[in-house]
Amino acid sequence: MDLEGLSTHSVRGLARGEGIVRILTAALKAVEPGEAVSKHLQRQSSVLQVDDRAFDLNRFRRVRLVGAGKAGFPMALAAVEILGSYFSEGLVIVKEGYLDKGQSPISLEFREAGHPIPDKRGIEATQGIQSMLADSQPDDLLLVLISGGGSALMTAPAPGISLADLQKLTGSLLASGANIQQINMLRKHLDIVKGGGLARMASPATVITLILSDVVGDPLDVIASGPTVPDPTTFSEALHVLERYQLLESTPAAILDRLRRGARGEEEETPKPDDPLFKEVNNVIIGSNALAAQAAQAAAQSEGFNSILLTTFLQGEARQAGRFLASLVRQITVSGQPLPRPACLIAGGETTVTLRSNKAQNSLSSLGGRNQELALAAVSEISGLADVALIALATDGGDGPTDAAGAVVTGDTLTRAQRSGLNPGDFLSRNDSYHFFAALDDLLKPGPTQTNVNDLTFLFAL
Repeated sequence: MDLEGLSTHSVRGLARGEGIVRILTAALKAVEPGEAVSKHLQRQSSVLQVDDRAFDLNRFRRVRLVGAGKAGFPMALAAVEILGSYFSEGLVIVKEGYLDKGQSPISLEFREAGHPIPDKRGIEATQGIQSMLADSQPDDLLLVLISGGGSALMTAPAPGISLADLQKLTGSLLASGANIQQINMLRKHLDIVKGGGLARMASPATVITLILSDVVGDPLDVIASGPTVPDPTTFSEALHVLERYQLLESTPAAILDRLRRGARGEEEETPKPDDPLFKEVNNVIIGSNALAAQAAQAAAQSEGFNSILLTTFLQGEARQAGRFLASLVRQITVSGQPLPRPACLIAGGETTVTLRSNKAQNSLSSLGGRNQELALAAVSEISGLADVALIALATDGGDGPTDAAGAVVTGDTLTRAQRSGLNPGDFLSRNDSYHFFAALDDLLKPGPTQTNVNDLTFLFAL
Protein backbone atom coordinates (compact mmCIF):
# COMPACT_ATOMS: atom_id res chain seq x y z
CA MET A 1 0.00 0.00 0.00
CA ASP A 2 1.32 3.43 -0.97
CA LEU A 3 0.55 5.72 1.96
CA GLU A 4 1.43 8.69 -0.21
CA GLY A 5 -1.54 7.64 -2.33
CA LEU A 6 -3.80 8.66 0.55
CA SER A 7 -2.72 12.25 0.05
CA THR A 8 -4.00 14.55 -2.68
CA HIS A 9 -3.72 18.18 -3.71
CA SER A 10 -6.57 19.05 -1.33
CA VAL A 11 -5.33 16.99 1.64
CA ARG A 12 -1.85 18.48 1.39
CA GLY A 13 -3.38 21.94 1.43
CA LEU A 14 -5.28 21.39 4.67
CA ALA A 15 -3.89 22.69 7.96
CA ARG A 16 -3.82 19.18 9.47
CA GLY A 17 -3.10 17.29 6.26
CA GLU A 18 -0.41 15.01 7.68
CA GLY A 19 -2.61 14.13 10.65
CA ILE A 20 -5.51 13.31 8.34
CA VAL A 21 -3.31 10.89 6.37
CA ARG A 22 -2.31 9.24 9.65
CA ILE A 23 -5.98 8.79 10.57
CA LEU A 24 -6.77 7.12 7.24
CA THR A 25 -3.70 4.94 7.55
CA ALA A 26 -4.67 3.84 11.07
CA ALA A 27 -8.02 2.62 9.77
CA LEU A 28 -6.37 0.42 7.14
CA LYS A 29 -3.67 -0.91 9.46
CA ALA A 30 -6.31 -2.00 11.99
CA VAL A 31 -7.67 -4.52 9.50
CA GLU A 32 -4.37 -5.74 8.02
CA PRO A 33 -5.29 -9.33 7.08
CA GLY A 34 -2.15 -11.10 8.26
CA GLU A 35 -2.37 -9.56 11.71
CA ALA A 36 -6.10 -10.31 11.86
CA VAL A 37 -5.42 -13.99 11.17
CA SER A 38 -2.70 -14.08 13.83
CA LYS A 39 -5.02 -12.62 16.46
CA HIS A 40 -7.65 -15.31 15.95
CA LEU A 41 -5.55 -18.31 14.92
CA GLN A 42 -2.75 -19.44 17.21
CA ARG A 43 -0.83 -22.66 17.70
CA GLN A 44 0.94 -24.09 20.72
CA SER A 45 2.68 -27.33 19.77
CA SER A 46 -0.09 -29.49 18.25
CA VAL A 47 -3.00 -27.44 19.61
CA LEU A 48 -4.59 -24.96 17.20
CA GLN A 49 -6.56 -22.29 19.03
CA VAL A 50 -9.31 -20.51 17.11
CA ASP A 51 -10.73 -17.90 19.48
CA ASP A 52 -12.23 -20.02 22.27
CA ARG A 53 -12.07 -23.38 20.45
CA ALA A 54 -9.09 -25.74 20.46
CA PHE A 55 -8.23 -28.37 17.84
CA ASP A 56 -5.56 -31.05 18.34
CA LEU A 57 -3.79 -31.17 14.99
CA ASN A 58 -2.45 -34.64 15.73
CA ARG A 59 -6.03 -35.89 15.26
CA PHE A 60 -6.01 -34.96 11.60
CA ARG A 61 -4.49 -36.82 8.68
CA ARG A 62 -4.26 -33.65 6.57
CA VAL A 63 -4.56 -29.93 7.21
CA ARG A 64 -5.55 -28.20 3.98
CA LEU A 65 -6.31 -24.60 3.13
CA VAL A 66 -8.51 -22.94 0.52
CA GLY A 67 -9.71 -19.39 0.15
CA ALA A 68 -10.99 -16.58 -2.00
CA GLY A 69 -10.94 -12.82 -1.72
CA LYS A 70 -8.90 -9.66 -2.13
CA ALA A 71 -7.16 -10.27 1.19
CA GLY A 72 -6.42 -13.91 0.41
CA PHE A 73 -2.67 -13.52 -0.10
CA PRO A 74 -1.65 -12.06 3.29
CA MET A 75 -4.26 -14.15 5.09
CA ALA A 76 -2.89 -17.36 3.59
CA LEU A 77 0.76 -16.54 4.29
CA ALA A 78 -0.05 -15.85 7.93
CA ALA A 79 -2.12 -19.03 8.29
CA VAL A 80 0.54 -21.26 6.73
CA GLU A 81 3.21 -19.81 9.00
CA ILE A 82 1.03 -20.57 12.04
CA LEU A 83 0.26 -24.12 10.91
CA GLY A 84 3.92 -24.86 10.29
CA SER A 85 4.73 -28.48 9.51
CA TYR A 86 1.08 -29.49 9.96
CA PHE A 87 0.11 -27.72 6.73
CA SER A 88 -0.44 -30.12 3.83
CA GLU A 89 -1.60 -28.18 0.75
CA GLY A 90 -3.69 -25.20 -0.27
CA LEU A 91 -5.20 -23.16 -3.09
CA VAL A 92 -6.30 -19.53 -2.76
CA ILE A 93 -7.98 -17.32 -5.39
CA VAL A 94 -7.20 -13.59 -5.35
CA LYS A 95 -8.14 -10.63 -7.48
CA GLU A 96 -5.79 -9.92 -10.36
CA GLY A 97 -3.06 -7.57 -9.15
CA TYR A 98 -3.45 -8.55 -5.48
CA LEU A 99 -0.68 -11.15 -5.50
CA ASP A 100 3.00 -10.84 -4.60
CA LYS A 101 4.41 -13.61 -6.75
CA GLY A 102 7.75 -13.48 -4.96
CA GLN A 103 6.52 -15.02 -1.72
CA SER A 104 4.66 -18.31 -1.72
CA PRO A 105 5.25 -21.57 0.18
CA ILE A 106 5.83 -24.34 -2.33
CA SER A 107 2.77 -26.31 -1.16
CA LEU A 108 0.46 -23.28 -1.37
CA GLU A 109 -0.93 -22.32 -4.77
CA PHE A 110 -2.35 -18.92 -5.63
CA ARG A 111 -4.53 -18.18 -8.65
CA GLU A 112 -5.62 -14.77 -9.93
CA ALA A 113 -9.11 -14.16 -11.30
CA GLY A 114 -11.44 -11.37 -12.38
CA HIS A 115 -13.50 -9.11 -10.13
CA PRO A 116 -16.26 -7.85 -9.86
CA ILE A 117 -17.31 -9.73 -13.00
CA PRO A 118 -16.42 -13.45 -12.74
CA ASP A 119 -14.20 -14.91 -15.44
CA LYS A 120 -12.88 -18.21 -16.78
CA ARG A 121 -9.84 -18.07 -14.51
CA GLY A 122 -12.10 -18.00 -11.45
CA ILE A 123 -14.03 -21.02 -12.68
CA GLU A 124 -10.85 -22.98 -13.38
CA ALA A 125 -9.37 -22.08 -9.99
CA THR A 126 -12.58 -23.12 -8.26
CA GLN A 127 -12.47 -26.43 -10.10
CA GLY A 128 -9.05 -26.87 -8.53
CA ILE A 129 -10.58 -26.40 -5.09
CA GLN A 130 -13.36 -28.85 -5.92
CA SER A 131 -10.81 -31.45 -7.02
CA MET A 132 -8.83 -30.98 -3.83
CA LEU A 133 -11.91 -31.51 -1.67
CA ALA A 134 -13.29 -34.47 -3.61
CA ASP A 135 -11.61 -36.99 -1.28
CA SER A 136 -12.42 -35.19 2.01
CA GLN A 137 -12.54 -37.51 5.03
CA PRO A 138 -13.60 -37.16 8.69
CA ASP A 139 -9.95 -36.94 9.74
CA ASP A 140 -9.24 -33.94 7.49
CA LEU A 141 -9.10 -30.34 8.71
CA LEU A 142 -9.91 -27.63 6.16
CA LEU A 143 -9.01 -24.01 6.86
CA VAL A 144 -11.04 -21.63 4.68
CA LEU A 145 -10.00 -17.98 4.27
CA ILE A 146 -12.72 -15.63 3.04
CA SER A 147 -12.58 -11.91 2.29
CA GLY A 148 -14.34 -9.36 0.14
CA GLY A 149 -14.50 -10.20 -3.54
CA GLY A 150 -14.81 -13.91 -2.87
CA SER A 151 -18.21 -14.12 -4.58
CA ALA A 152 -16.79 -13.23 -7.98
CA LEU A 153 -13.45 -14.97 -7.55
CA MET A 154 -14.67 -18.39 -6.40
CA THR A 155 -17.20 -19.39 -9.06
CA ALA A 156 -18.80 -22.73 -9.90
CA PRO A 157 -21.92 -22.15 -12.04
CA ALA A 158 -24.82 -24.51 -11.40
CA PRO A 159 -25.58 -27.04 -14.16
CA GLY A 160 -27.07 -25.32 -17.20
CA ILE A 161 -25.69 -21.88 -16.25
CA SER A 162 -22.85 -20.55 -18.39
CA LEU A 163 -20.12 -18.09 -17.47
CA ALA A 164 -21.60 -15.65 -19.99
CA ASP A 165 -24.96 -15.91 -18.20
CA LEU A 166 -23.37 -15.06 -14.85
CA GLN A 167 -21.34 -12.22 -16.33
CA LYS A 168 -24.39 -10.63 -17.92
CA LEU A 169 -26.47 -10.93 -14.74
CA THR A 170 -23.67 -9.58 -12.54
CA GLY A 171 -23.26 -6.54 -14.77
CA SER A 172 -27.00 -5.86 -14.72
CA LEU A 173 -27.19 -6.19 -10.94
CA LEU A 174 -24.22 -3.90 -10.35
CA ALA A 175 -25.85 -1.23 -12.53
CA SER A 176 -29.31 -1.62 -11.02
CA GLY A 177 -28.67 -0.28 -7.52
CA ALA A 178 -29.28 -3.67 -5.88
CA ASN A 179 -27.39 -4.07 -2.61
CA ILE A 180 -24.88 -6.81 -1.85
CA GLN A 181 -27.43 -8.85 0.13
CA GLN A 182 -29.71 -9.00 -2.91
CA ILE A 183 -26.89 -9.66 -5.37
CA ASN A 184 -25.48 -12.49 -3.28
CA MET A 185 -28.93 -14.00 -2.77
CA LEU A 186 -29.02 -14.59 -6.51
CA ARG A 187 -25.44 -15.80 -6.64
CA LYS A 188 -26.12 -18.41 -3.96
CA HIS A 189 -28.87 -19.97 -6.06
CA LEU A 190 -26.90 -19.98 -9.31
CA ASP A 191 -23.57 -21.32 -8.06
CA ILE A 192 -22.87 -24.62 -6.31
CA VAL A 193 -19.96 -23.35 -4.18
CA LYS A 194 -21.90 -20.49 -2.58
CA GLY A 195 -24.59 -20.52 0.10
CA GLY A 196 -23.00 -23.35 2.07
CA GLY A 197 -21.89 -25.17 -1.06
CA LEU A 198 -18.21 -25.26 -0.11
CA ALA A 199 -19.11 -26.78 3.28
CA ARG A 200 -21.10 -29.42 1.43
CA MET A 201 -18.08 -30.19 -0.79
CA ALA A 202 -15.76 -30.43 2.22
CA SER A 203 -18.04 -32.66 4.30
CA PRO A 204 -17.30 -34.77 6.37
CA ALA A 205 -14.07 -32.85 7.12
CA THR A 206 -13.82 -30.40 10.02
CA VAL A 207 -13.96 -26.85 8.65
CA ILE A 208 -12.62 -23.62 10.17
CA THR A 209 -13.47 -20.46 8.22
CA LEU A 210 -11.77 -17.15 9.00
CA ILE A 211 -13.72 -14.24 7.53
CA LEU A 212 -12.69 -10.66 6.85
CA SER A 213 -16.07 -8.97 6.50
CA ASP A 214 -16.88 -6.55 3.68
CA VAL A 215 -20.64 -6.49 4.29
CA VAL A 216 -22.56 -4.04 6.47
CA GLY A 217 -23.47 -5.69 9.79
CA ASP A 218 -21.21 -8.71 9.11
CA PRO A 219 -23.94 -11.23 8.12
CA LEU A 220 -22.05 -14.49 7.67
CA ASP A 221 -24.33 -15.81 4.94
CA VAL A 222 -23.75 -12.74 2.75
CA ILE A 223 -19.97 -12.24 2.98
CA ALA A 224 -18.55 -13.76 -0.23
CA SER A 225 -21.98 -15.41 -0.57
CA GLY A 226 -21.41 -17.57 2.52
CA PRO A 227 -19.60 -20.60 1.08
CA THR A 228 -19.42 -22.34 4.48
CA VAL A 229 -22.55 -20.82 6.03
CA PRO A 230 -26.19 -21.98 6.02
CA ASP A 231 -28.33 -20.02 3.58
CA PRO A 232 -31.65 -18.76 4.98
CA THR A 233 -32.80 -17.43 1.58
CA THR A 234 -34.77 -19.25 -1.10
CA PHE A 235 -35.12 -19.51 -4.88
CA SER A 236 -38.37 -17.55 -4.65
CA GLU A 237 -36.69 -14.66 -2.85
CA ALA A 238 -33.87 -14.62 -5.38
CA LEU A 239 -36.38 -14.45 -8.23
CA HIS A 240 -38.13 -11.57 -6.50
CA VAL A 241 -34.89 -9.52 -6.64
CA LEU A 242 -35.01 -9.63 -10.44
CA GLU A 243 -38.66 -8.59 -10.37
CA ARG A 244 -37.98 -5.72 -7.97
CA TYR A 245 -35.25 -4.23 -10.17
CA GLN A 246 -37.13 -4.92 -13.41
CA LEU A 247 -34.44 -7.25 -14.71
CA LEU A 248 -36.59 -10.19 -15.78
CA GLU A 249 -36.51 -9.30 -19.48
CA SER A 250 -32.74 -8.80 -19.58
CA THR A 251 -31.85 -11.90 -17.53
CA PRO A 252 -30.52 -14.90 -19.49
CA ALA A 253 -33.16 -17.59 -20.06
CA ALA A 254 -31.10 -20.32 -18.38
CA ILE A 255 -30.95 -18.30 -15.15
CA LEU A 256 -34.69 -17.58 -15.15
CA ASP A 257 -35.42 -21.23 -15.84
CA ARG A 258 -33.30 -22.41 -12.89
CA LEU A 259 -34.80 -19.87 -10.50
CA ARG A 260 -38.36 -20.68 -11.54
CA ARG A 261 -37.75 -24.42 -11.26
CA GLY A 262 -36.21 -23.86 -7.86
CA ALA A 263 -39.17 -21.79 -6.74
CA ARG A 264 -41.42 -24.74 -7.70
CA GLY A 265 -39.27 -27.12 -5.66
CA GLU A 266 -37.75 -28.81 -8.71
CA GLU A 267 -34.15 -27.84 -7.85
CA GLU A 268 -32.34 -28.69 -4.62
CA GLU A 269 -32.27 -25.72 -2.24
CA THR A 270 -29.10 -24.41 -0.67
CA PRO A 271 -28.33 -26.04 2.72
CA LYS A 272 -30.30 -24.46 5.55
CA PRO A 273 -29.39 -23.74 9.20
CA ASP A 274 -30.68 -27.11 10.44
CA ASP A 275 -28.54 -29.11 8.00
CA PRO A 276 -26.28 -31.52 9.96
CA LEU A 277 -23.36 -30.87 7.60
CA PHE A 278 -22.66 -27.64 9.55
CA LYS A 279 -22.03 -29.54 12.80
CA GLU A 280 -18.29 -29.58 12.07
CA VAL A 281 -18.13 -26.10 10.54
CA ASN A 282 -16.76 -23.14 12.51
CA ASN A 283 -17.13 -19.60 11.11
CA VAL A 284 -15.17 -16.75 12.72
CA ILE A 285 -15.17 -13.02 11.88
CA ILE A 286 -11.60 -11.70 12.17
CA GLY A 287 -11.99 -8.16 10.84
CA SER A 288 -14.73 -5.68 9.97
CA ASN A 289 -15.63 -2.16 9.02
CA ALA A 290 -16.35 -1.39 12.68
CA LEU A 291 -12.77 -2.25 13.68
CA ALA A 292 -11.36 0.05 11.01
CA ALA A 293 -13.74 2.87 11.95
CA GLN A 294 -12.96 2.55 15.65
CA ALA A 295 -9.22 2.66 14.94
CA ALA A 296 -9.72 5.79 12.86
CA GLN A 297 -11.70 7.41 15.66
CA ALA A 298 -8.96 6.62 18.19
CA ALA A 299 -6.33 8.04 15.84
CA ALA A 300 -8.40 11.18 15.30
CA GLN A 301 -8.65 11.74 19.04
CA SER A 302 -4.88 11.28 19.43
CA GLU A 303 -4.43 13.89 16.69
CA GLY A 304 -6.45 16.37 18.75
CA PHE A 305 -9.80 16.09 16.95
CA ASN A 306 -13.18 15.91 18.63
CA SER A 307 -14.35 12.70 17.06
CA ILE A 308 -17.46 10.57 16.78
CA LEU A 309 -18.31 7.37 14.91
CA LEU A 310 -21.65 8.14 13.28
CA THR A 311 -22.48 4.68 11.94
CA THR A 312 -21.07 1.57 10.30
CA PHE A 313 -24.40 0.92 8.56
CA LEU A 314 -24.31 3.63 5.88
CA GLN A 315 -26.22 2.32 2.87
CA GLY A 316 -28.46 3.57 0.06
CA GLU A 317 -27.71 5.64 -3.01
CA ALA A 318 -24.19 7.08 -2.92
CA ARG A 319 -25.26 10.52 -4.11
CA GLN A 320 -27.92 10.78 -1.42
CA ALA A 321 -25.48 9.67 1.26
CA GLY A 322 -23.00 12.26 0.02
CA ARG A 323 -25.48 15.09 0.30
CA PHE A 324 -26.55 13.99 3.77
CA LEU A 325 -22.99 13.74 5.08
CA ALA A 326 -22.14 17.09 3.55
CA SER A 327 -25.05 18.61 5.47
CA LEU A 328 -23.38 17.52 8.70
CA VAL A 329 -20.22 19.39 7.69
CA ARG A 330 -22.30 22.51 7.11
CA GLN A 331 -24.04 22.07 10.47
CA ILE A 332 -20.71 21.91 12.30
CA THR A 333 -19.64 25.10 10.55
CA VAL A 334 -22.84 26.94 11.48
CA SER A 335 -23.55 25.65 14.98
CA GLY A 336 -20.66 23.54 16.26
CA GLN A 337 -22.98 20.56 16.40
CA PRO A 338 -22.77 17.59 16.76
CA LEU A 339 -19.12 18.37 17.58
CA PRO A 340 -17.14 21.60 17.84
CA ARG A 341 -14.06 22.23 15.73
CA PRO A 342 -11.61 20.62 15.24
CA ALA A 343 -13.97 17.78 14.41
CA CYS A 344 -13.69 14.41 12.72
CA LEU A 345 -16.88 12.46 12.03
CA ILE A 346 -16.61 8.93 10.65
CA ALA A 347 -19.19 6.85 8.79
CA GLY A 348 -18.72 3.30 7.54
CA GLY A 349 -20.80 1.10 5.29
CA GLU A 350 -21.41 0.48 1.61
CA THR A 351 -23.58 2.58 -0.67
CA THR A 352 -24.79 1.72 -4.15
CA VAL A 353 -24.83 3.48 -7.51
CA THR A 354 -27.69 3.27 -9.97
CA LEU A 355 -26.55 4.16 -13.48
CA ARG A 356 -28.90 6.89 -14.63
CA SER A 357 -29.30 6.01 -18.28
CA ASN A 358 -28.28 3.54 -20.96
CA LYS A 359 -26.06 6.24 -22.34
CA ALA A 360 -24.24 6.49 -19.03
CA GLN A 361 -24.10 2.74 -18.67
CA ASN A 362 -22.61 2.20 -22.11
CA SER A 363 -20.40 5.25 -22.29
CA LEU A 364 -16.71 4.47 -22.64
CA SER A 365 -15.83 7.87 -21.18
CA SER A 366 -17.87 7.65 -17.96
CA LEU A 367 -16.02 6.12 -15.03
CA GLY A 368 -16.42 6.06 -11.28
CA GLY A 369 -17.32 4.17 -8.14
CA ARG A 370 -19.62 4.54 -5.18
CA ASN A 371 -17.09 6.47 -3.06
CA GLN A 372 -16.23 8.88 -5.85
CA GLU A 373 -19.93 9.41 -6.60
CA LEU A 374 -20.64 10.05 -2.91
CA ALA A 375 -17.86 12.64 -2.86
CA LEU A 376 -19.04 14.26 -6.10
CA ALA A 377 -22.54 14.71 -4.70
CA ALA A 378 -21.04 16.63 -1.76
CA VAL A 379 -19.14 19.19 -3.86
CA SER A 380 -21.92 21.78 -4.14
CA GLU A 381 -23.21 21.11 -0.63
CA ILE A 382 -20.01 22.17 1.15
CA SER A 383 -18.95 24.82 -1.34
CA GLY A 384 -17.63 27.97 0.29
CA LEU A 385 -17.07 26.46 3.74
CA ALA A 386 -13.67 27.21 5.22
CA ASP A 387 -11.27 24.50 6.44
CA VAL A 388 -13.53 21.51 5.85
CA ALA A 389 -13.11 18.25 3.96
CA LEU A 390 -15.07 15.14 3.07
CA ILE A 391 -12.96 12.08 2.24
CA ALA A 392 -14.58 8.92 0.87
CA LEU A 393 -12.40 5.80 0.88
CA ALA A 394 -12.80 2.20 -0.29
CA THR A 395 -10.68 0.22 2.15
CA ASP A 396 -9.52 -2.25 -0.52
CA GLY A 397 -7.91 0.53 -2.54
CA GLY A 398 -10.22 0.11 -5.53
CA ASP A 399 -13.48 1.98 -5.96
CA GLY A 400 -15.55 0.50 -8.76
CA PRO A 401 -13.67 -0.32 -11.99
CA THR A 402 -11.02 2.35 -11.32
CA ASP A 403 -7.49 2.65 -9.94
CA ALA A 404 -8.72 5.08 -7.27
CA ALA A 405 -9.95 4.28 -3.76
CA GLY A 406 -12.09 7.40 -3.49
CA ALA A 407 -11.81 11.15 -3.51
CA VAL A 408 -11.47 14.31 -1.44
CA VAL A 409 -13.81 17.31 -1.39
CA THR A 410 -13.15 20.63 0.34
CA GLY A 411 -14.95 23.94 0.55
CA ASP A 412 -13.10 25.27 -2.48
CA THR A 413 -13.49 22.22 -4.74
CA LEU A 414 -16.40 23.77 -6.61
CA THR A 415 -14.52 27.02 -7.21
CA ARG A 416 -11.47 25.16 -8.50
CA ALA A 417 -13.67 23.02 -10.74
CA GLN A 418 -15.44 26.04 -12.21
CA ARG A 419 -12.09 27.66 -13.02
CA SER A 420 -11.31 24.55 -15.07
CA GLY A 421 -14.70 24.57 -16.77
CA LEU A 422 -15.96 21.54 -14.84
CA ASN A 423 -19.60 21.32 -13.75
CA PRO A 424 -20.08 18.68 -11.00
CA GLY A 425 -23.75 18.31 -11.86
CA ASP A 426 -22.91 17.32 -15.43
CA PHE A 427 -20.41 14.71 -14.27
CA LEU A 428 -22.85 13.37 -11.68
CA SER A 429 -25.61 13.04 -14.26
CA ARG A 430 -23.50 10.60 -16.26
CA ASN A 431 -21.88 8.83 -13.28
CA ASP A 432 -18.47 10.16 -14.29
CA SER A 433 -17.00 11.03 -10.90
CA TYR A 434 -13.52 9.67 -11.72
CA HIS A 435 -12.73 12.16 -14.47
CA PHE A 436 -14.04 15.08 -12.41
CA PHE A 437 -11.68 14.38 -9.51
CA ALA A 438 -8.80 13.29 -11.74
CA ALA A 439 -8.79 16.75 -13.35
CA LEU A 440 -8.42 18.31 -9.89
CA ASP A 441 -5.79 15.84 -8.58
CA ASP A 442 -8.22 14.88 -5.83
CA LEU A 443 -8.39 11.10 -6.30
CA LEU A 444 -7.03 8.83 -3.57
CA LYS A 445 -4.71 6.20 -5.08
CA PRO A 446 -3.13 3.96 -2.44
CA GLY A 447 -3.12 0.92 -4.74
CA PRO A 448 -4.33 -2.51 -3.58
CA THR A 449 -4.35 -2.43 0.23
CA GLN A 450 -4.66 -6.25 0.53
CA THR A 451 -7.64 -5.78 2.84
CA ASN A 452 -11.34 -5.14 2.30
CA VAL A 453 -13.86 -4.06 4.94
CA ASN A 454 -16.30 -1.85 3.03
CA ASP A 455 -15.99 1.90 2.81
CA LEU A 456 -15.20 4.77 5.18
CA THR A 457 -16.19 8.41 4.87
CA PHE A 458 -14.44 11.06 6.97
CA LEU A 459 -15.85 14.52 7.65
CA PHE A 460 -13.34 17.09 8.87
CA ALA A 461 -13.94 20.61 10.17
CA LEU A 462 -10.55 22.05 11.14
